[in-house]
Amino acid sequence: MSGCADGVSKESRQIKRMFASIAHRYDLLNRLLSFSLDRRWRRLVVQRLLPSLPSKAVVLDLCTGTGDLALELSHKARVIGCDFCHPMLIVGKEKIKNSELAARVRFVEGDALQLPFPPRSFDAVTIAFGLRNLEDYTSGLREMFRVLRPGGMLVILEFSQPQIPVFKQFYLFYLTWILPKVGQCLSGKVGPYAYLPQSVKEFPDSETLERLIQQIGFTGGEYSLLTGGIVSLHLAQKPAIIPVK
Repeated sequence: MSGCADGVSKESRQIKRMFASIAHRYDLLNRLLSFSLDRRWRRLVVQRLLPSLPSKAVVLDLCTGTGDLALELSHKARVIGCDFCHPMLIVGKEKIKNSELAARVRFVEGDALQLPFPPRSFDAVTIAFGLRNLEDYTSGLREMFRVLRPGGMLVILEFSQPQIPVFKQFYLFYLTWILPKVGQCLSGKVGPYAYLPQSVKEFPDSETLERLIQQIGFTGGEYSLLTGGIVSLHLAQKPAIIPVK
C-alpha cells in the first residue's frame, strides 16, 4: 500500500481515501468505539517488547496511522512511524509538535509492501491493527523480515474473533451492527466503519497467522489473546543467523 500514486491498485487507493476521510476524528473514534481499550492494548505491546530491545534501539512502527503506538514506544526507543496515508501522518506530527518527543519520533510516508528502508535497519518492527489492511499479508511480512536486523523482534497487534460462544455472538453483533452505525454517526462517513467488520471477519485466525509468520522465517513465535479474544498479540524473532536455503 503506497503513499505514491504510481503502482497503487484500485483497492489500495480506496483504503487510503477511506482512512484520509476520517483522519481528523480517528483518535476520538478509536477511544469511543473500543471503550479506550486500544490504549491498554498498545501499552501491552510496549511492555512485551521492552525486555527484548537493546540500548539505543530503533523501532519501525508500520501502518502507524496517527502515531499512537509510535508515541508509546518513543519513551523507550527511537521510532520511525511509517504509513501510506498522508493526512494520518499530519495528525501524528501535530501530536509531537513542540514536544520533546519530536527528537525521538520521525514520520515517513511509505508503502508497507515496498518499504523505503534498506535491509537490517531496525531492532524491532511493530504493526498495530494494520496487517489486515494490506493487500498481501505474506508480502508485507516479508518486507518486515527484510528490514529487521538479525535477532530483531516482530510484534503484531491485530483484531481477532472471540471463541467463547456467548461472548462471540455479542461481539459479532456489536461489530456488525452497532459499531458501523456509531462510527458513521460520529464521523459522517459510511465506508470506514462498514469496512472494519468485513476486514476482521476475513482476516486469518490467530493460529493461521502464527503459521504464516513462521513460514516467512521468523522463530520463537508466540501469541496471546486479549480481552476475551477480541485482539491477538503476536511476538516473533528474526533468527540471529539466517539459514542458507
